[in-house]
Amino acid sequence: MALYMIGDIQGCDEALQALLQTLDFSPSRDTLFVLGDLVNRGPSSLATMRRLMALGDSAQCLLGNHDLHLLAVGLTGARVKPQDTLNSILDATDRNALLHWLRHRPLAIDAHGWLMVHAGVLPQWTRAQTVALAQSAQGVLRGEAHLEFFKNMYGNWPNQWQAPSARNPEWTAFDETRLVINALTRIRLCDSDGQLDFAYKGDATGAPAGLMPWYAVPGRRTADTRIAFGHWSTLRAPESGLFEPPMVLPLDTGCVWGGCLTAAEFRSDSAQVTLIKQPCPQAQQPS
Repeated sequence: MALYMIGDIQGCDEALQALLQTLDFSPSRDTLFVLGDLVNRGPSSLATMRRLMALGDSAQCLLGNHDLHLLAVGLTGARVKPQDTLNSILDATDRNALLHWLRHRPLAIDAHGWLMVHAGVLPQWTRAQTVALAQSAQGVLRGEAHLEFFKNMYGNWPNQWQAPSARNPEWTAFDETRLVINALTRIRLCDSDGQLDFAYKGDATGAPAGLMPWYAVPGRRTADTRIAFGHWSTLRAPESGLFEPPMVLPLDTGCVWGGCLTAAEFRSDSAQVTLIKQPCPQAQQPS
């Protein structure tokens, strides 16, 4: 049995198919953990979703920010962005089944010694708290109020975690869910108090003054937890040598932007990983 974590696919089904062939992946034997952003920007989002769905429980897929955007568009008519490549899903005969499957994907997975998220973790959260908050947000996405939440999902407030006893009384349950989802699927930088920044998308070395990568915040409460994440294609971390041993393992290597689709083979009893890279023939230009 082999275990793999894969970074952002973003609708690059040809690269995914080639990577699975390189891995000699067997659904009856192996397990794949996909770290979110299954769709969008690449040319084959529909084929990607159908391939991952067909793998059943052997493909454990997280929700990323692009996947949540698809759900908001498909379920509530949220605005389609000029760069989106989602029409193949929205026009598909099995659209409802695809969106139902996607809506029931998790926001965090804690398995085989790794905490897996799409983007990152707030520095105030423990490992157990991260999992509990993710499960609570998943309950909203899967529950009776999911349509109302998707209508209120977009936004950057609140941008800092507060314990329930210290919160602004104007906070609603949807505000907490929005913050949890933004942290798990959009975070790159924050300040030393965990206040989120959503503007910066460059390399970690160019972070504006007062901001730092979420994993570099002093006193982060998951510092002793192995965390794998995607989302940050400009980080280019697997080539940097800065993440050995990998207590944090970034796996978005910019497949859709001219990079590679990267898988990390790992074992439950070891912190070591082996990276396998697949060039993306479907690369697009950033927009």
